[in-house]
Amino acid sequence: MSNTLNMNTNSNLAVLIDGDNIPSAHVKEMMEEIAKYGNPTIKRIYGDWTSPHLSKWKNLLLENAITPIQQYAYTTGKNATDSAMIIDAMDILYSEKVNGFCLVSSDSDFTKLATRLREAGMQVIGIGEKKTPNPFIVACDKFIYIEIIRKQTEKKENLSQKDNVKVSIDNITPKVILLISTTISDLSDEEGWAFLGDVGSLLQKKQPNFDSRNYGFEKLTPLIKSIGNFEIEQRVNPKSKNKLIFVKNKEKHSPKSKN
Repeated sequence: MSNTLNMNTNSNLAVLIDGDNIPSAHVKEMMEEIAKYGNPTIKRIYGDWTSPHLSKWKNLLLENAITPIQQYAYTTGKNATDSAMIIDAMDILYSEKVNGFCLVSSDSDFTKLATRLREAGMQVIGIGEKKTPNPFIVACDKFIYIEIIRKQTEKKENLSQKDNVKVSIDNITPKVILLISTTISDLSDEEGWAFLGDVGSLLQKKQPNFDSRNYGFEKLTPLIKSIGNFEIEQRVNPKSKNKLIFVKNKEKHSPKSKN
């Protein structure tokens, strides 16, 4: 089970980046992550490029073919970048040139934009730091943490120096286990089995920031195996050599009463 949405990788995506609210580190890996969900045909980053704090972005824009959009801060305390990005998003929406949007920001000001784009039938992927407010996260179809993208990069770069970089991962809490368990129940047949692909899709709908990588697993299957509360069964796929994976909640046996 992959961490991708049910989106054709040939779909055209508009990638809009809030330069004032996103770190420039690992932008290359971020663009590689976005490419899993579609073809980023429009790539724009918004900010006041006269400001020194955006200087780190400048060298990365040409390397990643990202178009900088200049937006002066006309009024102190007001975020003009947000307004410019929202206006451009609506223009792109009505141009009908894309099938989805990727909004890169940790700012809750884009919550209404994400909601409006989804109302128009667009797939919306959010990318931001773990400090991102929950309203923006749940307004997206999928939300990916930058820390996870960074963790994967550091893991690759430090295979021979495993103790060099320690990246924190989320604990698998009872709340997470309950989320998986109820999702399996929602989709299960009369015998309690549910197709793992459907389980992953519904988990994403229930909790857009659900990602097995948050818990240290590349895929959903090993995450579920590690918990121990679920049965896993592989079945023959008549249309492919790849096996179909089904999951089931383990039955809880109540202790026998003593006479």
